Amino acid sequence: MGSKEVIVIGSGFSGLSSATHLAAEGFKVTILEKNEVFGGRARKFTSNGFTFDMGPSWYWMPDVFDRYFRNFGKKTSDYYELIRLDPSYAVFFGENDIMNIPANLDEFKLALENLEPGVSEKLDEFLEQAAFKYQRGIYDLVHRPSLSLMEFADLKLFRDVLRMDIFQSMSSHIRKYFKNDKIIRLMEFPVLFLGETAQNIPALYSLMNYADIALGTWYPKGGMHKIIEGMVSLAEEQGVVLRNNAEVVKITAAEGKAKSVQLANGEELQFDVLVASADYHHVDKHLLDPKYSNYSDKYWDKRVLAPSSLLFYLGVNKRLKNLLHHNLFFDEPLEPHADAIYSNPRWPEKPLFYVSVPSVTDPSVAPEGMENLFLLIPLAPDLEDNEATRRKYFGLIMDRLEKHTGQDIRTHIIYNRSYAHSDFKKDYHAFKGNAYGLANTLKQTAILKPSLRNKKLTNLYYTGQLTVPGPGVPPSLISGEVVAKEISKQLRG
Repeated sequence: MGSKEVIVIGSGFSGLSSATHLAAEGFKVTILEKNEVFGGRARKFTSNGFTFDMGPSWYWMPDVFDRYFRNFGKKTSDYYELIRLDPSYAVFFGENDIMNIPANLDEFKLALENLEPGVSEKLDEFLEQAAFKYQRGIYDLVHRPSLSLMEFADLKLFRDVLRMDIFQSMSSHIRKYFKNDKIIRLMEFPVLFLGETAQNIPALYSLMNYADIALGTWYPKGGMHKIIEGMVSLAEEQGVVLRNNAEVVKITAAEGKAKSVQLANGEELQFDVLVASADYHHVDKHLLDPKYSNYSDKYWDKRVLAPSSLLFYLGVNKRLKNLLHHNLFFDEPLEPHADAIYSNPRWPEKPLFYVSVPSVTDPSVAPEGMENLFLLIPLAPDLEDNEATRRKYFGLIMDRLEKHTGQDIRTHIIYNRSYAHSDFKKDYHAFKGNAYGLANTLKQTAILKPSLRNKKLTNLYYTGQLTVPGPGVPPSLISGEVVAKEISKQLRG
């Protein structure tokens, strides 16, 4: 088995995870990365003395990262330094209406009591069920490959799943515990990471509230790309070969197996096993001959995608006030039929948005006396974006940002780069320009997600945000591990 050669397409979290786990099992592994910089959506870039994380900016579920590195006899601290944020983040509900979320649970309870007297007891009940879901979900369910219903044919598991409220929405679940509108919005916020509104996400995902409130919000000093740098170092320690500027443009197959990949430069590479950590839809519909596709165009068009994003990377030549590392702007009510943010192809009139200012925590990401800002507007996938639209929305959110923080920012911007649907498609071949993968709706959970195995080619596997267990950085780490275990099991068998 040790002589088997594996090629992994893509160097995002799931690609690096699968490659490193396979290398540790004795496989000869090569990662092929389309872009110049490793990391997939978690790439970085530098300009004018600023260092920008291009994608993920939240470090939640620290235990998942700890477990990943521990699998190889390492610790996160071997590769990067973690800082717990306190306050965890700020929520802007309106003018002069800002709530800083304390990291300390008792302080958090006091803040909620000011909004809804007597709510502490309800919060304890809410967190108790959320903790159960987290432990059962993150340490068991998400590690199942979801290739067969038989994986879940266990009476105790069935009872546990019923306790996880999978047939109840997060929206109704939260309202069983809380009445205050601000608390409800605060509790509904974490499911935005899962790509849908609380009305359409199963209450199973209150486990995200446990991750938020109990486990805390962290930051790897130097930026989120430090995680990628650590994973690349670890991969190389395990013998993985990483190649950048190596875009796969075709997968050839015959006799029920994938045989080789062709690169954009004309080079052809053969392998025993192929792992696709690139966009699943792109691999399925564009790299493979149609007869080897797992799914039809109709299937893909019916998938409910998590949102795309309009991003702005800003360098500001002064220090800013009234902003934390993470800032959520809920200063406008959700528009009617808020799920349109995610599923209907239109631009919102009054978008929610998020601002990260990592230089508040880490001065190394900006020149002295300056600030590094990352602005994000969640948007429906498959929108047409152009420069005029980007400028319009930049103006909308800057008006609100300056108003609620009481300062001039625009005239101090010395660097401004935008990034949206067309960029996600160009850089990642992202299906419909999505940023986060598939939404974690009930009908797109576990065995109802696109399969991690190709149904017609016995040696082609998929990993990442469009397959199990789902979107987000911790699930992507787990996805790579799950695929690696399936490959090892198949070849041992």
